[in-house]
Amino acid sequence: FLPGEDQPDMGAMKRFSTLFSSFRGKISKDSEKRYLSIDLSFLQTYLRYTSGQFFFEYLVVVRPKKTKDGIYEPQIIYQFPKKDGMVRFQKEEEEKTLKALTLFCFPEGVNWAPLTEYPSETFSFVLTDVDGTRKNGYCRRLLPDGKGARLPEAYCIISNLACFGLFSQIFDEVEQRRKFSMAMIYPFMQSLRESAFPAPGHTVNIKSFIPERGTEIISLTRPTDSWLEHVDFRTLFKCLSDEEVLQVFAATVLERRIIFIADELGTLSQVIHAVAVLLYPFIWQHTLISIVPEILIDVVMAPTPYLLGVQKSLADQATDQTELLVVDLSEGRKETFIKCMGDEDTILPHKLKDEIKQALSAKNEKSSLEELNRVVPEAFLPFFIKTVGHFAKYIVRKGKDQRGEFQRTNFCKAIESKSTRRFVKTFVQTQMFDLFIQEMEQRPASQDGLFDKKITEYQKRMREKLVVNLV
Repeated sequence: FLPGEDQPDMGAMKRFSTLFSSFRGKISKDSEKRYLSIDLSFLQTYLRYTSGQFFFEYLVVVRPKKTKDGIYEPQIIYQFPKKDGMVRFQKEEEEKTLKALTLFCFPEGVNWAPLTEYPSETFSFVLTDVDGTRKNGYCRRLLPDGKGARLPEAYCIISNLACFGLFSQIFDEVEQRRKFSMAMIYPFMQSLRESAFPAPGHTVNIKSFIPERGTEIISLTRPTDSWLEHVDFRTLFKCLSDEEVLQVFAATVLERRIIFIADELGTLSQVIHAVAVLLYPFIWQHTLISIVPEILIDVVMAPTPYLLGVQKSLADQATDQTELLVVDLSEGRKETFIKCMGDEDTILPHKLKDEIKQALSAKNEKSSLEELNRVVPEAFLPFFIKTVGHFAKYIVRKGKDQRGEFQRTNFCKAIESKSTRRFVKTFVQTQMFDLFIQEMEQRPASQDGLFDKKITEYQKRMREKLVVNLV
């Protein structure tokens, strides 16, 4: 499903059904009732989480610990909730997930030592399973209260849900409670876990107690446009000029290999997620690692498309490649594009590129997050409406509810502008467009998605604008 279209997770239902059947096949009739009484509560919890009703799957606290070899290795010192009643394969999957997230919480590897000062930072990452399903990791690293040199801690939440702003607010509350005691985190997270995740534009209220402030109501609100809730455009446009953003966008649209370099983890994750959202209604289908741990740095040698975030300390190991775009986001850089293909500024049709730049001029350095969430989509979404927004006319169906067939040749021929047609002929060969069209072919003709609504709204505005100009 496209981002912004809330749909039930049928994959969760299928996994639940398979899991339930495997249990029944392994137990005898005599023990069935006793066995199910033990595990059914776990299965119900499993279904509720995978169907998207839980805010999160885990909260863990990770801290570097000194090993016998004298190096610091990130280890989990706190986990909520502790899951009981899992079968063997689920325990193995959990162990893999927990091991992976320690690497993403401290991607620098073993280069740690006790500190007296450390600025708090919040960032996110994505864990991709072998079947392509993705889990979102949200992380806040900070130096716990205390005297003298001490090691930083990372608070990490794993969730099926992509909503960076909401989880940043949750971290604010977790951080406040950690100042008193680790035990203060539990009741807040338990209340959160028992609450239903709000629909776009709605609010959930969590009752929580904290010393010195007493019992209070914490309100968590989702943005109305749910496809924008995982993104903060401010960092992207702070690090790059409009022209530079357009060149990165052009390379991303053609599914090229792109590496972003920065010192701060938050900068890397926010920029990469912002770039991915610029592709809406299309979804980046290839490797996306917003923060590459040192132990996984060899991923830069992959020949397939990727969006990677690499810390500046590892830049030398990441830039020794050809045929890719390397973007330096760090302050005081000598040049933004350390490596490039050379054609990034000519990929987009010139007229449409100028229209995006004109629309982006409505923002400024003081623009708020809400203003950017309005201006940026209004700048980039019309690009796809004008280039491929006529796709529905070229999905032919033999019957109303029959699977459609996309007429690619006629679709491209229908574009009048030569430069736009040349771009579209390349774009339709990407995996993101191919999978988008496959979904549209399978979707009933009577069912409109969010992109269809945006196309209709845009066409309506253009007609109204034309009428005003004629008057």
